[in-house]
Amino acid sequence: MMSKNSMKAIRLHEFGGPEVLRYEEAPLPELKPGEVLVRVHAVGINPPDWYLREGYKDLPPEWQPAVSFPFILGSDISGVVEAVATDVQGFSIGDEVFGMVRFPSMGESAAYAEYVAAPASDLALKPAGIDHVQASGAPMAGLTGWQYLIELGHDEANPFQPESHRPVPLSGKTVLVNGAAGGVGHLAVQLAKWQGAHVIAVASGKHESFLRELGADEFIDYTKNPPEDIAHDVDLVLDTLGGPPTGRFLRTLKRGGALFPVFIGFTDAEEAAKLGITVSMTQVRSNGSQLAEFGRLLDAGKVHVAIDSTFPLAEAGKAHQRAAGGHIQGKIVLTVV
Repeated sequence: MMSKNSMKAIRLHEFGGPEVLRYEEAPLPELKPGEVLVRVHAVGINPPDWYLREGYKDLPPEWQPAVSFPFILGSDISGVVEAVATDVQGFSIGDEVFGMVRFPSMGESAAYAEYVAAPASDLALKPAGIDHVQASGAPMAGLTGWQYLIELGHDEANPFQPESHRPVPLSGKTVLVNGAAGGVGHLAVQLAKWQGAHVIAVASGKHESFLRELGADEFIDYTKNPPEDIAHDVDLVLDTLGGPPTGRFLRTLKRGGALFPVFIGFTDAEEAAKLGITVSMTQVRSNGSQLAEFGRLLDAGKVHVAIDSTFPLAEAGKAHQRAAGGHIQGKIVLTVV
């Protein structure tokens, strides 16, 4: 066990642009019952990181997070177990682990750091066949794909709708993934293929060969044609971009089909009802056992985590600038060791 009581981390003292990310000394997290202390090797960055950095300014005021400054951003880690609380089974010092920590608790995941104390239930053993950079890119994007497409895996209240989200059987179905080259998108393409779907990938043209290599059966370059003008008779649309424009996909779907937006803003409920289309969302949640299942696919090479770019932890601001630049292919990762 270490004797020092501080570490390096990226902390926020105010909301704002990438320039508010400060690389500085922070207290070492204290291990509580049920937790594992992880020496972090890599951190995956995700859209909630930059939404929180900005103070979730696009959300209605009552949904904006109540956080106390300073806090450490981020949720996705891969690293090595440094210490284990006495009541924890299943993990030992020296184990390589990965996970999405305490999500969706705003500002409590504290992943942009050299050490993270994580609930053991949020972690899984890192697949031996992939490195820490790839593993750190997997948790949120992979669990989002898994919980939308394969299995919800919990019975927590859904913040977006009165009913629980229900994945639909994918075997033999046509699935369109919008934003297919991004973090969630490129993993969702592969999960849908694994489940036996015919997959249409929508992205900009430069990502076509990347997505065909991952198994996409068809490709639509949205910079040349609106996908809603080309695709039709689709069973399921997973729109990783979501937001108000997501309603345009209703006309690509067959009656009885489903539209799963990953971000809020859908407003065409009346039209969806008229067309007999189910529109459903969910909030991704930490889940170590689902991550272990997903990890088996990663280990077997059935699913591959693509890395867009890596930055040292100290340059988290540059990583956020890269994210803001768009046209990301796979995941952006911070390296710690």
